[in-house]
Formats: sequence, structure tokens, C-alpha cells
Amino acid sequence: MGKKLYKGSFFKHFIIIYDPRQEGKVRHKLIDILFIAVAASICYCNEWLDMEDWATQNEEWLRQYLELPNGIPSWYTIKRVFDVIDPKQFEKCFAGWVRQITKMKEGTVVAIDGKTMRGTDDEKSGKRAVHIVSAWCSENNLVMGQVKTKDKSNEITAIPELLDLLLIKGAIVTIDAMGCQKDIATKIAKTKKADYVLSLKENHPLLHEEVEAYFKDAEQNDFQGIGHYRTLDKGHGRIEDRKYYYSTDIKWMDARKDWTKLTGIGMVIRRCEKKGKVTEERAYHLSSVATVEEYASGVRKHWGVESMHWSLDVTFREDANRTRTGQAPQNLALLKRMSMNMVKKDQERYPKRSLRSRRFLASLKYVTISFVLSIVRFLLRLLNFEL
Repeated sequence: MGKKLYKGSFFKHFIIIYDPRQEGKVRHKLIDILFIAVAASICYCNEWLDMEDWATQNEEWLRQYLELPNGIPSWYTIKRVFDVIDPKQFEKCFAGWVRQITKMKEGTVVAIDGKTMRGTDDEKSGKRAVHIVSAWCSENNLVMGQVKTKDKSNEITAIPELLDLLLIKGAIVTIDAMGCQKDIATKIAKTKKADYVLSLKENHPLLHEEVEAYFKDAEQNDFQGIGHYRTLDKGHGRIEDRKYYYSTDIKWMDARKDWTKLTGIGMVIRRCEKKGKVTEERAYHLSSVATVEEYASGVRKHWGVESMHWSLDVTFREDANRTRTGQAPQNLALLKRMSMNMVKKDQERYPKRSLRSRRFLASLKYVTISFVLSIVRFLLRLLNFEL
């Protein structure tokens, strides 16, 4: 009992994590603790004590896959492990696991954005809230990787580090205005062999002004010679009309030579009608894609990373968690993203259930064995391990 798991690639992906605990005092295997934390997080456990309680109630089930030489670890032991393990190693393991289960094809959209974990802010100690930059794959509905940065202003240095974790050849990488940087465009196009759609705002005032003026002139000429694409969405009492315009006629741009593989400039006009109130906004982008359809796909699917952040707050209670010590905030953020990946991928039986509903169902004592086992079967199948 309990030795099946160690033959699978869960072990292969996470065994490289160095265990910094004092060797003679270690009573619980690191891989056991990681597995318990992931499984408990799937089962609606958002706090450390919840994880211990869940594992205690399901010890018999856990022993089918884990050794547990000294029984169930306490909540403090679980927390302590997440305090001390190297988050960069943990992130590399996570990225390697995701690469194995992600089908990356030409034109797949990878959205990159940052999120502040508000619960980690500590006014008394002066410790600022942890800011996490994540990569989201819309087609696969998965978080592909994450890195920590001090705050949003440091995303510029964090994004290249995150890109180093990803295999994204042929993908379309979308980033908000903070990541609209020449070096980042070069990294995406030359190093990662991918395309980009970068949001252009006032942080590049002259370039933004030129692109805005270009599309104003184009609008007066009914956008002649400019690629056009439109989407119309209705639902929840709202009508959202998006018009995309993309031009590859950029020889007039003096700055084009400074942006690696810059192919075109784009504008999206978003018109939203809700309860009789109409709002309209315009956004501009620099891009290396060839067609307006690819541009529209990148812009439209970028919202997926924002939806992921919403799920982390509402379903996984990320902002409510007050963990602040050691490396735990960063490692806990990755744990929640790992659990969310598993719950999102396992939609076959309950396609109409929300993430919250599926986690709640998994948490029920008499459903746990069948429901969570099915998720773990699915997970281990993804990891090339059959029960």
C-alpha cells in the first residue's frame, strides 16, 4: 500500500524539490505532504487546519497512494513545509507538470498578467503584499506558470523570468500595458519563437499618440484597406459588441525598427449595453501576428487570465488568506493554481457545475472516495500513471 504513486511522474516532477528540514527530525515525507495539500485544496480546504482535518478524515483513502510512515502530518507541519521549500524549485516543477498535460498548438493564446494577494499585506511589520505574475492558457484552461515580484511595478522584470519557464513556440502571448516593452517583445519573438499582442497605453506616450491618430484618420475613411473583425456577445442582461481593426501598413512608424518582429498595430472598440446604459472604450495594441483574426483572438482571450484571478479570489479565497511567513504565501499561491488546474480540467462528469460547486462536492465525506478518487485517477492518468 502507498507505493504506487512513487512509480508515477508526480514523483518525477516534484522529487527535485530540496527538503530543507533537519534530516534527523523529519517524520513525514515531503511528497506525502505535497500530495495531501493538493488533494485537500481540491476538496474545498483553503486553510492549513482544514488540510489536516481533511487528511485525518480520509487517512484510509490516502494510504492507498502514500506511505504516511507516521500518520497524518499536523497543520503546522504542512504549513512549515510550505514556509521553507524553495518557491523557484516548486514553480519549475509546476511548469514541467503543466507542459506535460498542455497541448500547445499554433496560435494558442497565452495571457500573462499579475495579481496582488491582498491578504499578505502586513502594516505592522511593513511587509508589502505578495504580487504574483501568472501565465494562463485559454485553450487548455490552465495556469502554465507563475513568478513572484515585489509589486506591480516590478512586472517588467518578472515577465521575462516567467517566459523562461514556458514552452510556447507558435503561441500568441498577450500582455497588458506594463509588459509592453521592447525587451519583452524581443524575448517572445526571438527566444521563445512566439507571437505577441501587447497593450499600448500612455506609458509609451508618443507611440500611443501616433497609433491613436492613425486609427482616427482610418475611421474617417471607413477603415479602407484595414482588416476588420467583429464579435457580438449577449448574456446576463448585457450586449457586448467588439470591433477589431488591424493594419500591417506600418512603414510610416519610425519606432517599428525598435520592436522585434513588429508586424501590425490594432484597435478594438468595445461597446457595452447594460440596463439601457451604453459605454464605449477603445484600446490599442502592438502585435507580431499576421491577420486581424489572430489579433482578435489574442485580445478576446486575454480576459481568461482576469477570469482566473476572479476564480482564485471567489472560489479559492486567495485574498482572504492571511499566510505571511517565510515562502508560504508564494508556495500557497502556486498550490491553489495547481488545484484549480485539476478541477478545471476534470469537467466531463459535471460540465454545468461551477468550480465552487465541484470543490464542495469533493469535500463531502461520503462523496470524497468516489469524486476525489476520480479526479486523482484523472490526474495520475495525465501524469502517465494508471491506478
